[in-house]
Amino acid sequence: MRKDYIFTSESVSEGHPDKVSDRISDAVVDHFIAKDPFARVACETLTTTNKVVLSGEVRGPVQEDKEEIISKVRDCIKDIGYEQDGFHWKTADIQYLLHGQSADIAMGVDSSSDKDEGAGDQGIMFGYACNETTELMPAPIFYSHKILEIMAKGRKDGSLKGLEPDSKSQVTLKYVDGKPNAVTSVVISTQHADGLSPADVKEIVNPALKESIPEELLKNLDDKEYYVNPTGNFVIGGPDGDTGLTGRKIIVDTYGGAAPHGGGAFSGKDPTKVDRSAAYASRYLAKILLLLVYVISVLYSCLMQSV
Repeated sequence: MRKDYIFTSESVSEGHPDKVSDRISDAVVDHFIAKDPFARVACETLTTTNKVVLSGEVRGPVQEDKEEIISKVRDCIKDIGYEQDGFHWKTADIQYLLHGQSADIAMGVDSSSDKDEGAGDQGIMFGYACNETTELMPAPIFYSHKILEIMAKGRKDGSLKGLEPDSKSQVTLKYVDGKPNAVTSVVISTQHADGLSPADVKEIVNPALKESIPEELLKNLDDKEYYVNPTGNFVIGGPDGDTGLTGRKIIVDTYGGAAPHGGGAFSGKDPTKVDRSAAYASRYLAKILLLLVYVISVLYSCLMQSV
């Protein structure tokens, strides 16, 4: 592998239409698992202009809990921050189409006298870890996430006024000798209050950029390669601007393209869906292996110094 190269990764905010859908699907999973740790849930969510559609299979009190789940969907939308004419937590039409799990699927998953609990499906899962950041994540996706995390915090606490929930980021890094050396490009696109220009929005998000990425990586960033809302106005956003679906941001949810991906999404699935549980387990094992390599290298270094 080359040791000098350029690599880029993107992230999307909690207000991105697909992430709104992911959040809602996971709220449905949380609801049933909280009531029964062995509940089975496969929830898919579609979001569009002032409408949410819940569909999927559940083993649990599906119809009995309908109103409670719809209320939790509204809580999700409210927490994200959508109070807009085109998508509002109070007025959104929520269509509830959840139904009971297929008996054929249940037969393959449930444990019995002659077999252990099974997986809900076949699949390929990858785990990955690296020493580029303290969280053992690849630097481009980590910094892309961090920018949006700080923007969301500032939007909610009022320190970054004028921002709305829907946003995306992309960070491009130059690697030298296999290590992050410098940020070569940053793109931030964010929904904003009406009347703000791209220059205004750039001034608002500058603190988030500087807080997210170490100064030594940003020092050579050319302002011409720092793009904020490069296409212009971004007032209409979220599900009102673009339809959202559960499971469409699988690379954002993992390693930003720095590692292989089996193709399965995480959100809306209980632990019998190995797309989720096995991917989490693989990530855990990758971190353990990386830490073991580090410990062994330190011990070896100490041993050599003592010889």
